[in-house]
Amino acid sequence: MADYYTLLTDAGIAYETACKAAGTPIKLSQISVGDGGGAVYNPAATATALKREVWRGPLNALFQDEKNPSWLLAEVTIPSDVGGWYVREAGIWTDTGILYAIVKYPESFKPVLATSGSGKEFYIRSIFETSNAELVTLLIDDTVVKATRVWVMSYLADELAKLDGKQSVRVATTGNIVLSGAQQIDGVAVVSGQRVLVVAQTSAKDNGIYIVANGAWVRSADCNSSSKVTPGLTVVVEEGVTYGDSLWHLVTNNPITLGATALTFEMLAGRTGIAAGTYKSLTVDKYGRATAGSNPETLSGFGIKDSYTKAEIEALIAKSSSLPVGAQVAFQTTVAPAGFLEMDGSLFDPLLYPQLAAFLGSNRLPDYRGMVPRGWDHGRGIDPGRDLGSEQSDALQNISGSFYTRATDQVAGDVLTPTGAFKVVVDGSLTGIKTISTTQKASYNVMFDASLSARTAAETRMRNVATMWCIKAWSAATNQGTIDVAVLANKVGKVLPVGYLTGLRMWNSIGSPDTVVNVDPGAAKSSDNGLDIVLPGNWAAGLLPSGAWSAGSGAQKLDMGVREANAWYHLFLIRKNTNGTGELLFSLSPTAPILPSDYSGARRIGSVRTDASGNITSFINVGRSFWWSMPIKDASGSLPANSNASVSLVLSVPPGVRVLVKNQVAFTGSSSNIYLRPTDSTAITTTWLVANNTASVANWNGGLGMNTSDVDFGSVPFETLSNTISQVVMQYQSAAMNGLYAVMTLGWTELD
Repeated sequence: MADYYTLLTDAGIAYETACKAAGTPIKLSQISVGDGGGAVYNPAATATALKREVWRGPLNALFQDEKNPSWLLAEVTIPSDVGGWYVREAGIWTDTGILYAIVKYPESFKPVLATSGSGKEFYIRSIFETSNAELVTLLIDDTVVKATRVWVMSYLADELAKLDGKQSVRVATTGNIVLSGAQQIDGVAVVSGQRVLVVAQTSAKDNGIYIVANGAWVRSADCNSSSKVTPGLTVVVEEGVTYGDSLWHLVTNNPITLGATALTFEMLAGRTGIAAGTYKSLTVDKYGRATAGSNPETLSGFGIKDSYTKAEIEALIAKSSSLPVGAQVAFQTTVAPAGFLEMDGSLFDPLLYPQLAAFLGSNRLPDYRGMVPRGWDHGRGIDPGRDLGSEQSDALQNISGSFYTRATDQVAGDVLTPTGAFKVVVDGSLTGIKTISTTQKASYNVMFDASLSARTAAETRMRNVATMWCIKAWSAATNQGTIDVAVLANKVGKVLPVGYLTGLRMWNSIGSPDTVVNVDPGAAKSSDNGLDIVLPGNWAAGLLPSGAWSAGSGAQKLDMGVREANAWYHLFLIRKNTNGTGELLFSLSPTAPILPSDYSGARRIGSVRTDASGNITSFINVGRSFWWSMPIKDASGSLPANSNASVSLVLSVPPGVRVLVKNQVAFTGSSSNIYLRPTDSTAITTTWLVANNTASVANWNGGLGMNTSDVDFGSVPFETLSNTISQVVMQYQSAAMNGLYAVMTLGWTELD
């Protein structure tokens, strides 16, 4: 037999048998304790009373054990104001005064404050076995019985755990995970002891609320039994890139058997992936939440089918228009009318005049200045061999004539009379009719002179009127929707000066500093100075682990591939062609980012670096200057004695561009010197370690140097121009062996 036990007494068994025969309940009402007559003893079933009873009171609770239905558990709390004796025995009494069960209790002293100097409540729980547990009832005097604090707290916790509303979780899963160990979930690193809502397991029976552990996870106390996992269970998710600040509920219906029934959770409220903004067209889920949005610019985009399309209307207008794009008209004015451009041979912007560019096949206007149009021969044979648009120089059709002569020599008195547009040159002068005064040969110089038969000028021309030839460039009707007002204003205005950049301050996102960079509103000229680009408001640029570039604040902004660890990413301001909207884009390339479709014009505004975990290193940006939140030690070592050596250092600044590096160099050693300079500058040739701790710096070519005396510690700030692979050159010298140096990179200033 066990050291401590509970026995049904013979009287109690007889009472139980009688109750069962009569079909009446067994009514237990009181419990008593005794001191065993001053010693520990082994109670027997024949007992009808305790050896020496010291206190009796009503039972607090009587209930069946969940795992053993034939076991009954009786509980009582002895008040703190009674005691001063040992408890070695206990008895459970029926309402008729029969000792139903007797307990051998571990010897315990029950103090009382008045005599013992200490007082406490005394809790007794007795377990006894009966074959008729379902017949046993507890008679309670509500004015006397009280529950223990532990029992109440345990009861409340158990009952609260059965409610639909659960304590919030830190993060919710976005895919199937291994339910073991600390890990990264939805952009959040979860650690032991934190609550996680698991909603996307391959086997849905494994979904639920778990507690993170270094080993295998266990279900949370409020969701670890079937009675606590109820239809409509709700829980708030605190953090996460995708599901942060969202409300979820369980949509699985009863009956639910935990670990066997597939559990399906759905998001009731929270982020749906659509950026904040105004949309003309929305996609709404079954909870009435907007899950997608767009701003269609066509009837088909809205799904309207009972109207003509833009193409159909343009086709109708084109058929009815008397002057289509490309028509050439002469105007007697110095200013081209609306819709026309002067044909002066200049280049035009095909984005502004797309139909004209398509008509001409290029973006250069014909040049009709001072020209007279001539109909294309097109096979007639009058002006063969001509291409459309080809120019033809002025020319004069051949004119013939004759003059009188004879085979023999002329003699005095002969008259020469040229005909047509000819003159005779005699003795170096021109003449019309020539009388021969002497015997001459029958050969004379002859020239053409149109003035003898027509009006003459410096060119051949017809009678004309001066006009300005123009070409129809666009039509408001046929170009509607093609020419964007913002694009036109940007092309015509071009108000920002060359190289302009303002605003666009970068900073680590407060909510997601490892994956998102926020950018203040601002404007900049594109790198080729051809476009003005404006970012209208605060924008979040995501450098997420993977995913394609997408427009909108907070979306993925990587131009290609997946985010790499220990890599530099350059952030660009880019411009959408259709409406001039400013956007952001990350690229590994500092000069040639891969732009999304329908975007052109880019301006690099800054750079960020990822660490070994792929997270964005913390930085501070003011104007065009960037500072590391924590300086980075990029080089350190010993200074060789009396050396004038040079070594290239790779610093923690953006590659691919030249920047002004901010360094702090610390060094020690007797009469030591440190000098940082650009890689393409001239090395120091003058001896710069001299007596009395002074240095000749005549050939230092910029930068700073410093002497230390004895073993004092020197610290020097530098601003040095890097090359495009983040390098500078360090020259150093020390009069003593084992001088030490360290080069810290504080940040950099952009130069473009």
